[in-house]
Amino acid sequence: MFEGWDAVVLARAQFAFTMSFHIVFPAFSIGLASYLAVLEALWLITKREVFINLFNYWLKIFAVAFGMGVVSGIVMSYQFGTNWSAFADKTGPVIGPLMAYEVLTAFFLEAGFLGVMLFGLERVGPRLHFRRDPDGRDRHADLGVLDSVGQFLDADAGRLCRQCRGPVRRHDWLKAIFNPSFPYRLVHMVLAAYLTTSLVSARSAPGICCATSISQAPA
Repeated sequence: MFEGWDAVVLARAQFAFTMSFHIVFPAFSIGLASYLAVLEALWLITKREVFINLFNYWLKIFAVAFGMGVVSGIVMSYQFGTNWSAFADKTGPVIGPLMAYEVLTAFFLEAGFLGVMLFGLERVGPRLHFRRDPDGRDRHADLGVLDSVGQFLDADAGRLCRQCRGPVRRHDWLKAIFNPSFPYRLVHMVLAAYLTTSLVSARSAPGICCATSISQAPA
């Protein structure tokens, strides 16, 4: 069955499976972070309990999706070295700092804001709790950084020497990050994240309404 499958094909298959599994969770959590911000804003403006109930419902799902994205992302990051060691050696000076920034924001900044989201409503107050919304903006910033990593392969801008052998060096990080394909890829991924969240939340709406009606029905 696997005759003719060399190490390169197996490495590609493994990385494709890991990436396909991982991308679902960041895409969903990026859109869901914005959706949670909208729900909380509507609750603060209108004081209707339905919005805070929806917020609390989706908050638990957001926490699970965020955690799954972090765990699967760690596996994916390791596979850069295990599956593509020569590639990682050559492009490490470029991809390394960008991935390090994404890890710092995801593991520390976003995790801190997630803790405020989960446990801080009664501790910090509703209005200050709403201002923890940088979690949503950080998710978009992460997306932009990871887009820059992917664009490095297709629109290599800011490189010091294209013909030199050895590790890739950058002389202009702004050109490397905001390369010509950056706006298109960023808009594409943000729209994909919002569409993913919209479809999941719309499909879940009948079940949420049914569960809410049952819980509020008189005994």
